[in-house]
Amino acid sequence: MGELKRTTMPFTAIVGLEKLKLALILNGINPQIGGILISGPKGTGKTTVVRALADLLPDVETVDACRFGCNPESIDFLCDDCSEKVAKGEKLKSKKRKMRVVNLPLSTTEDRLIGSLDIEQVLQDGIQALRPGILAEAHQNVLYVDEVNLLPDHLVDDLLDAAATKINSIEREGISISHPSDFILIGTMNPEEGELRPQLLDRFALHVAVGSHHSIDDRMELVRRNLEFEDNPEAFRDEWAEEQQHLRDQISHAKLILNDVVLPEENLRAIAMACDALEVDGVRPDIVISKTAITHAALEGRTEVSLEDMKLASQLTLSHRTRRGGLLEPPSSDDIDRAITRASEVAKKKDTRKSPTEVPPEEQDDDSSEKGRRISGGRFGRGQKFGQYGRQEGQKKKLKG
Repeated sequence: MGELKRTTMPFTAIVGLEKLKLALILNGINPQIGGILISGPKGTGKTTVVRALADLLPDVETVDACRFGCNPESIDFLCDDCSEKVAKGEKLKSKKRKMRVVNLPLSTTEDRLIGSLDIEQVLQDGIQALRPGILAEAHQNVLYVDEVNLLPDHLVDDLLDAAATKINSIEREGISISHPSDFILIGTMNPEEGELRPQLLDRFALHVAVGSHHSIDDRMELVRRNLEFEDNPEAFRDEWAEEQQHLRDQISHAKLILNDVVLPEENLRAIAMACDALEVDGVRPDIVISKTAITHAALEGRTEVSLEDMKLASQLTLSHRTRRGGLLEPPSSDDIDRAITRASEVAKKKDTRKSPTEVPPEEQDDDSSEKGRRISGGRFGRGQKFGQYGRQEGQKKKLKG
């Protein structure tokens, strides 16, 4: 019997949620960004839009018949079986497949997540004795954790280890077996049901908060599309096929030019200055902002990062991160925009001061004594356009963010 296929709402047909769509697309283009946390009340379409993403993601290369979905082009990142074949001089047969959204249920056991070992069989058959878990299925896929804030701590630890190292290790009775587990981590949570541990919160590269507020027109359009989709899913998908293909092409093009995108030195300095001024913890935010800004430029078809790319990337990266060792709440949207705008202005002057966030007296604001506000000025407009997908002008009405 063949595998049952889930019919999902086309990504481009989903009403609203533009910022969330953008964050998902950026991770699809560049999985090295590191995933996304989606927070918001129930019934806001979080799960729907994540599942719709899979239809847009490009194919990935895998080793034929490999239980762990190894990438044949990553010779230094293979399971033991594939490594052994390479060592013997064998050529790995490859095949292409679609990326999938792999679900991690709250009821998952540790053995189901990381895999299980039969010790007696290990001694005879080696890695063949490993029964792959969800972390094996997730390799080169999307790992979706609904209500991640309710996940048991011991599973969170396993998830964090795999997300950080991109390797899953199973250890039993002194025997250790490992395999690659490189995935896009997407989690959803309802803040009313509890908070996330700081360690897991920081592991999500990007964050988008979705609300339940829609305009009357948006609510009407949402109902129309859902009724049409439920009445005849195939016809509905055919209707949106052109928009879906257009977005796929845009994502594919962005992946092609991604390595050609330049992050100018002054923009890198501005990112570092803004993060320093906002007192964010660690250097991970600087790295994530840089990767996200580069990816957004590629999505827009450009080969150089702009201020708008940095603003958008900073919003997605910093809105969930505590500061000053956890003593300060995440910065507000306006604080982030002021910081990156002013940092960009100062960085362009190629300032040589010892402290990159020190502002000369003539440039200081009245509240410049507060470190978190030393870079200020400018305001980032909301609802900015991303990509060129969706209905063309004069066809179906443009989706609102």
